[in-house]
Amino acid sequence: MAFLGTAARRGMACRKPLSPLCHATTRCYSSQSTHTTEKSVPYEKTLKQEDGISGPTKPLPKFADVVVIGGGSLGCQTLYHLCKLGMTNVVLLERDRLTTGTTWHTAGLLWQLRPSDTELELLAHTRNVISSELEEETGLETGWIQNGGLFIASNKQRLDEYKRLMSLGKAYGIESYVLSPAETKDLYPLMNVKDLYGTLYVPKDGTMDPAGTCTTLSRAATARGATVIENCPVTGIQVKVDDLGVKRVKEVETAYGTIQTPCVVNCAGVWATKLGKMAGVNVPLITMHHAYIVTERIEGIQNMPNVRDHDASVYLRLQGDALSVGGYEHNPIFWDDVSDKFAFSLFDLDWDVFMQHIDGAVNRVPALEQTGIKSTVCGPEIQSTFTGCMMLGGGCGKELAHWFIHVRPEKNMYGYDIRRFHHSLTNNNRWIRERSHESYTKNYSVVFPFDEHLASRNMRKDPFHQVQPLSYVSLSPFEPLTKKVFVLQEQGCVFQERHGWERPGWFNRDGHVLDYDYYGAYDVPKNTDYKYREILGKEYTFDFPPHHDVICDECLTCRNAVAVFDMSYFGKFYLTGPDAKKAADWLFTADVNKAPGEDPCDVCLGGVESDLTVSRLEPSPAHLPLTPESNGEAYYLAIGGGVAQHNWSHIQAVLQDQGFRCTLIDHTEDMGMISSIQGHKSRVLKQTTSFLSLESCLPVYHAVMAAGAKYGICNAGYRAIDSLSIEKGYRHWHADLRPDDTPLEAGLAFTCKMKTSIPFLGRKALEAQKAEGLRRQIVCFTVDEKVPMFGLETIFRNSVPVGLRRSEFGFAIDKTIGYGYICNPDGGVVSPDFVRSGEFALERMGVTYKATAHLKSPFDPEDKRVKGIYG
Repeated sequence: MAFLGTAARRGMACRKPLSPLCHATTRCYSSQSTHTTEKSVPYEKTLKQEDGISGPTKPLPKFADVVVIGGGSLGCQTLYHLCKLGMTNVVLLERDRLTTGTTWHTAGLLWQLRPSDTELELLAHTRNVISSELEEETGLETGWIQNGGLFIASNKQRLDEYKRLMSLGKAYGIESYVLSPAETKDLYPLMNVKDLYGTLYVPKDGTMDPAGTCTTLSRAATARGATVIENCPVTGIQVKVDDLGVKRVKEVETAYGTIQTPCVVNCAGVWATKLGKMAGVNVPLITMHHAYIVTERIEGIQNMPNVRDHDASVYLRLQGDALSVGGYEHNPIFWDDVSDKFAFSLFDLDWDVFMQHIDGAVNRVPALEQTGIKSTVCGPEIQSTFTGCMMLGGGCGKELAHWFIHVRPEKNMYGYDIRRFHHSLTNNNRWIRERSHESYTKNYSVVFPFDEHLASRNMRKDPFHQVQPLSYVSLSPFEPLTKKVFVLQEQGCVFQERHGWERPGWFNRDGHVLDYDYYGAYDVPKNTDYKYREILGKEYTFDFPPHHDVICDECLTCRNAVAVFDMSYFGKFYLTGPDAKKAADWLFTADVNKAPGEDPCDVCLGGVESDLTVSRLEPSPAHLPLTPESNGEAYYLAIGGGVAQHNWSHIQAVLQDQGFRCTLIDHTEDMGMISSIQGHKSRVLKQTTSFLSLESCLPVYHAVMAAGAKYGICNAGYRAIDSLSIEKGYRHWHADLRPDDTPLEAGLAFTCKMKTSIPFLGRKALEAQKAEGLRRQIVCFTVDEKVPMFGLETIFRNSVPVGLRRSEFGFAIDKTIGYGYICNPDGGVVSPDFVRSGEFALERMGVTYKATAHLKSPFDPEDKRVKGIYG
């Protein structure tokens, strides 16, 4: 029998001289090659063979309203929820049998707490479906086991993260407790707690059974009219071009016939990329080997909670009287050539890769050292930046179903939306491979507020990128320069990555980004003396970051003098054509038909798909760089770069669905954009925002910096913008504004042309909401105590949790500021009186701080500065 404590050492015996620790070894645990190859995959020997089955299990219908492709967790959940929402003519096609590919061998863990409010809601729905809803509906058990979950903290930062999760969970009624090492030992007697700072215990976490879950879901769906067809691989997806030039799905092809359908849902797992190409869609997905081992019986392990030791990158899943042990290593094996023959097969476990998890597992539960290994499981795992795993499958399946039926999901699903990736990235192998590897490797890393990717950097750079290290700075943000000072590379730009763009985050020395080194895996030399990584490491804190004062200087210089922001990563679109005015009226909530040259309008799309700025252009030859000539109405759209692709796709879809005769033109890559804002000095420079052709970017930048030197001008980045915007009450899309918010709830009624008779997308819903009264509303809070908050803190009104969202520090008012959508626990209207009459507090890592509610922004509440009135 093999023992867990010696397995890794024995694996090394297969290709290294025997050491005293493994001299008696007779069993080899790794393949003879460095990595498992396709040849070592036992395709002909599967764990679920059913001889004699060929062809589809049911006849194919001629037509279906929706065809779901893939019978894993997400496919079954989507099918079930489509039926729950009233659809019956829906079909699920599975190439082999249900759970084929990745679902059947998944660990099935469900943890309720994640550092995302959307994911908490998705997890809660999955848990509800698996633990109660399906059994009540079908009378069948899904295999749900509620044995609880335990997160291990081996250092203070990790315990701080758990305290943040605990506070976040209170807004959703999730029961959790931070335990001391002694309390942890009482709960889990077999655990070594000598090196612990503490743990986070969630009693209602548990374990799902993949086969039981998918079987029950499919039976519940078929009982509602759905058709599930196994052994029916899809061979093609026919797409047609309609009269307006729009590509639309026509039918799904199989070797056994075709199904006409207007809608296909791609839930094909490891085959999703291949399926996407059939329809002309790039799905940025990578498949990797992922493994766990199953131990022999362990005395005393029964009824113990599942364990995640994040710092050791290992999990321990209860499996009856044994444990499954797995984790996320820094050098996972890529499966580049995904085989169509792969079904319920497994790879050979490569112990050279897996061995790094052994020490952590044995350290946490010492009894494992002398415990035998019953079996090993090494199967494919999808690593992507937008797919839903089994524990999120219920929530994602529900949102996909709602998306199809109602055109949009109920929740903020931007983090799962392929439209958040620029089209130039979704077919870029370097970007997909590096980002997927980093996502896998950092799966268990602490989620810090200011972390940045090291992978897939320098993909898109604007014209100012090369001059960012050349900063013109004063010795103090409050003192004008007495002489012209050009400090070269003494204050460099620390870049952030958004949408593939390198955008300025803040300014410091040595912020250069290097090529990705895969953290030293795959014989890639690890970057040494990497200043950017060192800077990020110093930012890994839940306290005020060490560069807090630097960002303070940028903010106060902006308030009191003048600062320049490179905003070139913004999306820059033109809307032109005969129906441009009709399209603008319908698309945008604000009345954008101001006279050309007047201040542009900040508008919303729908509720709320975007927050963008629209300028009406004169019907004449170009007066802005690259402006298309137009004899009719034309509009310029400036959109935050991180959401530009999402906006482009949304606007194009509306134009197509409404049949508007107009064109949307993207000139994002062809123009630069700098903005010098705030403070009366910006008006002296007569400079606010400039949109520049590529060749004029650097000359204009240098001219602005030279002219502003005597006023103390400085470069500033988006960390400053985050602070400045929350201080003034300006909303950030995807933070203060999301698709699950409305303009009225967000305090943006002034951006809606409700006083006109002009119809626009979402108007009827807003009119109904206004008539009924708001059940939730965004409110600003300030905290007098100097405590750092980063968002997702829970807001309490009269000791009752009522909402949460975004937090930053406001340097001009010298206070922590938080924004959140509060609701009335009784379900009533949230009125100004409701806000004024409450006593509020914000909870940070288990500690509550008294907060003051504001119905107007705490900085410049009367908008005097916007009008040029300073004092």
